[in-house]
Amino acid sequence: MKTQVKETSSYVHSHGMPFRGKILMVASSPTVSKQTGWPIGFWAAELTHPLHVFQEAGYEVELASTEGGKIVMDGYSNPTDESGYSAHDVISLGYMQQEWFNQMLDNTKKLTDVNANDYDAIFLVGGQGPMYTFKGNEDLQKLFANFYESGKPSAAVCHSATLLLEAKKSNGELIVKNKTWTGFANAEEEYADKAVGMKIQPYRIEDEANKLSNTNFKVAAPFSSYAITDGNLITGQQQNSGAAAAKMVVELLNK
Repeated sequence: MKTQVKETSSYVHSHGMPFRGKILMVASSPTVSKQTGWPIGFWAAELTHPLHVFQEAGYEVELASTEGGKIVMDGYSNPTDESGYSAHDVISLGYMQQEWFNQMLDNTKKLTDVNANDYDAIFLVGGQGPMYTFKGNEDLQKLFANFYESGKPSAAVCHSATLLLEAKKSNGELIVKNKTWTGFANAEEEYADKAVGMKIQPYRIEDEANKLSNTNFKVAAPFSSYAITDGNLITGQQQNSGAAAAKMVVELLNK
């Protein structure tokens, strides 16, 4: 399963860790919510917390996005945002002080320029953006299915799990057929809608997952850390589940 990748990254080696392999993280490019009119993007903790797990385990991470170029974190996920919603997120705050991290956000690869053979695993970053940019995205569906059918760890957290409502294997069956998986829960959508006083999302992942046959969509208590491994498919419920999902990816890679 391991590909022989010779490239290394200086910031990985600054931890004194041997190079273990390469993981592709895919985030949403900036877009605008048709529901609220707000600018939306990726959720900071769903990138930084898994990134931290991967780097500590000695893996190099490359970041791609739906359009390539600069990506932007959702305001509420930015620990310096005046709302204070994510002020506790010291991991994201720490990464935001790093020059290489900001350059990484400014210069993402376009996902159609990615060669799946160069990586050992894929990890989809959530946020509000994926509800628009991952939905119906056949290029991303094919890329994810390529990793999955190659037996590589294939992970999605929070709203990025919307891809799994549509992503199919080469035989035409949904990847989630006969799988147990999770994603952003209805109870969490209710909480978010009440907090801002309007319906934020165009649809709800839990509702749509429950319409599918032969799949088992499960959720835990709202905003608890909850992740599931089923074969080489790994899913996390929301922003507090990213590190747990990343640890499951590392466990599979280290088998």
